[in-house]
Amino acid sequence: MLRHVVMFKLDEAAPTGTMEAILAGLARLRKLPMVSSYSFGTDLGVGTATYDVVLVGEFADTDAWRAYMADPTHLEFVNTVIRPNVSARAAVQYEVT
Repeated sequence: MLRHVVMFKLDEAAPTGTMEAILAGLARLRKLPMVSSYSFGTDLGVGTATYDVVLVGEFADTDAWRAYMADPTHLEFVNTVIRPNVSARAAVQYEVT
């Protein structure tokens, strides 16, 4: 099992409604057939967090994750919502033990 964790920081100039668009896009991505498990949320503001949104996706293997990364729905979301509105991104993929 491969776990994919990504954090985003919204750009200060992101238009109103960006967070809602990100959450809606993530909700669509969780329905892709190669996704085994997918959760996401926004920072609660209870600590000194650097990022605004996090997602945790699980995939059967590296091939399933690569299929997700190349999926047209994922690519459209990244190109139209994430890249124009996010100032920082951090990601890690690891094998669940």
